[in-house]
Amino acid sequence: MPTRCATCGQPFELEVGFYYGTGYVSYALTVALSVANFVAFWVLYGISINDNSLYIYLGVNILVLILAMPYLMRLSRTIWLSFFVRYAPNWRQQKPDEPERIVKEQMGNW
Repeated sequence: MPTRCATCGQPFELEVGFYYGTGYVSYALTVALSVANFVAFWVLYGISINDNSLYIYLGVNILVLILAMPYLMRLSRTIWLSFFVRYAPNWRQQKPDEPERIVKEQMGNW
């Protein structure tokens, strides 16, 4: 991920370890996508206990989640960032605040 937004200059790394909370957002998005896959699979294919349709759903769901992982990661980071950075309507005139809790020596140590 870039260090700053190319349009407005907003820094993306607000403090060391800022994006650890995205795991919770990513988990919620993954559960929502899995439920949507289950409902779609149930309507389109049908799920029965007597055959292997549940295992087919699990295989399809795993494949969909693996393919969607890069998008879910970026979406969860964007949602997490939007919790803490407010939109400024006059962003062209007002420069974003510089992060206070950044230790340059600690960047990239994980």
